[in-house]
Amino acid sequence: MATQLLSPTITFPSLFCSNSNGVGFYKFHSSPYSHHVSVSSSSSFPMAKTNQSTSRLCYLQTHLPKSGNGCSWIQDNSLFHNVSASECYRGSICYSLPTKPAQVSTVEDLFEFICSGPLIEKLGLSPESVADAIDKWLAYGSYLCRLFKANEMELTIPQKARFYHYYIPVFFWCEDQISQHQSSFKEGEEIPPLVIGFSAPQGCGKTTLVYALNYLFEVTGRKSAMLSIDDFYLTAEGQAQLRERNPGNALLEFRGNAGSHDLELSVETLTAVSKLTKEGLKMKLPRYDKSAYSGRGDRADPSTWPEVEGPLTVVLFEGWMLGFKPLPTEAVTAVDPQLEIVNNNMKVYYDAWDKYIKAWIVIKINDPSCVYYWRLQAEIAMREAGKPGMTDEEVRDFVSRYLPAYKAYLPVLYSEGPSGSDPKRLLVVEIDEERNPILGY
Repeated sequence: MATQLLSPTITFPSLFCSNSNGVGFYKFHSSPYSHHVSVSSSSSFPMAKTNQSTSRLCYLQTHLPKSGNGCSWIQDNSLFHNVSASECYRGSICYSLPTKPAQVSTVEDLFEFICSGPLIEKLGLSPESVADAIDKWLAYGSYLCRLFKANEMELTIPQKARFYHYYIPVFFWCEDQISQHQSSFKEGEEIPPLVIGFSAPQGCGKTTLVYALNYLFEVTGRKSAMLSIDDFYLTAEGQAQLRERNPGNALLEFRGNAGSHDLELSVETLTAVSKLTKEGLKMKLPRYDKSAYSGRGDRADPSTWPEVEGPLTVVLFEGWMLGFKPLPTEAVTAVDPQLEIVNNNMKVYYDAWDKYIKAWIVIKINDPSCVYYWRLQAEIAMREAGKPGMTDEEVRDFVSRYLPAYKAYLPVLYSEGPSGSDPKRLLVVEIDEERNPILGY
């Protein structure tokens, strides 16, 4: 593969440092000496559209401050190791790191990589705006490496795609939504936190995305809270009563579908969290223990619920069926007759969940069967790690209880948007089977 040498007048060495909090960052400085760096003349990533007559690389070289702003980052084609979503919502995250030697490249390459991302155009970002904010991109990337315990000097291509094509662009979008939200209030008014809803099928990485965004808000000085529709499941006793009221309905036998949630608790929680606008105001967020009763689950003991304190800036609320709309009876029974009761239950969900959400992120998949494979991957990983995990047959049975809802409601969600959503405050991210973004609209 052909390479070209960058001009010594535009190549900047850099030092990797850490601040007082132990977070790594790049310190930039210029040098009068020649430092030739090899850069690939071709790329496997599509270039983002631009009307500029000059290349992004030339723009970056001329646009960055004269004091420098070059940095080293790493290219490597090692395999990326995913972590199951269940491990990151309330626990630590760790990626397996590659052991292959990596090729050192430059900040100019990272700039090109960022601009080639599938969400750039949708988010209204240009090469100019990326260059202006390159220090933020680098800092956020460093924070994510710390969160996911990834070696910043040996990031794989999939890891870089996950950070710079997905998590960080979505974080910029969330920040913009917060600015719009806050600007709608008059000076002196109390500003409730913005509730951002994340609707995405199970296993596609929404919980990991929310976890990453929550951490970025934390390290940038904004208070946020995480909620999931899982937190509002019925107690074990309540689920048993639901099962008894609907004998023979496999969709309501276990938690998951509409009807298996404590909507009174969700209204109480979302109402209370929206009032955390002042310093010193606190509340506990409900949590659900999926391991209780041999995996059937139960509400966690309130003494274990996490506490949040105001003033909150944003609430990140995620769930596999957020934004689903009830459909005509004949439409759902054509998919599965058991869905009729679920569909009727869904009619009261807007007032319990969706009406609190002012901005939406929908993660789109092309084939719901991916849910089965993603869940199977997670369970196999758990078994290989010596943890209890479902058998392949149990995974198939578990996912089968959700597939009818996916087949009935996802097409409407994708074509019309979530229930009550504002198209101007909706970001749709289409992902592939590896959970990486391929399109934003």
